Amino acid sequence: MNPFIARPENGVVWITGASSGIGRALALKLAEEGYKVAVTARSHEKLLALQAEASAFAGSIVVLDGDVTDSEDMEHTVAAIEYQHGPVALAILNAGVYLPARGEDLNHEVFERSFAVNLHGVVNCLIPAVRHMRARGYGQVAFVSSMAGYAGLPGTAAYGATKAALINMAEGLNFELERMGIHVQLVTPGYVDTPLTAQNTFKMPGMVSAQQAADVISAGLKSPAFDISFPKSMAYRAKLLKLLPYSLYFRVLRYFLGGGQKRRSVGPRVTAHPAE
Repeated sequence: MNPFIARPENGVVWITGASSGIGRALALKLAEEGYKVAVTARSHEKLLALQAEASAFAGSIVVLDGDVTDSEDMEHTVAAIEYQHGPVALAILNAGVYLPARGEDLNHEVFERSFAVNLHGVVNCLIPAVRHMRARGYGQVAFVSSMAGYAGLPGTAAYGATKAALINMAEGLNFELERMGIHVQLVTPGYVDTPLTAQNTFKMPGMVSAQQAADVISAGLKSPAFDISFPKSMAYRAKLLKLLPYSLYFRVLRYFLGGGQKRRSVGPRVTAHPAE
């Protein structure tokens, strides 16, 4: 059986974390292609500006304020989309934050906030979306993770852990949800030019613009593929690094860290997706 691929006539695309970065660019891309796109974030003014920018497109953007860390709020958000705008045919679970977590400065707040938004925030959206999709017998869900989830990197103990969990979650749910007619996909970008990565002071190989990322993701969403990763060359290297034995893996990291400089990082802000 061919996997379900959402078309404009099937219903609404819901994108979380759509006020900036990849989420914003993807919302505009899909609206331009004729989709009705429901966008969620906590920054109301940014969402209104996004809606206005898409006013002349073939599709449209509808604004729903919401906090992904609030499960009840997300239940209401999905219900509002379904009642007011149509069935959620495609849910793109993109909201996320990057907060550095370093061994010399560990604290509860960084981990709690990272897990609240990047992991529990996804679950809070996934559960109501899947419930409605399952009742209809079709749907599509895209988990936006990161290459930081493939293997542990300095500075990403919190962020990378949440993104690794999303990879595992998507893999674990793929078989069962596909049997229900729900197409599962995993988006794992490398470095994307967003307001957060603009703060980085180190070289970011394979950098792509938010628009380029949106183009690749949009094309991937229209395919039966499970994995939407880019740039491909960086994805292959990241996956290979994951397969190395730990003795070699840490040796490679030390090499790129420059012989033990304490605060240098090989990628602490990999593809951060701000929630607001």
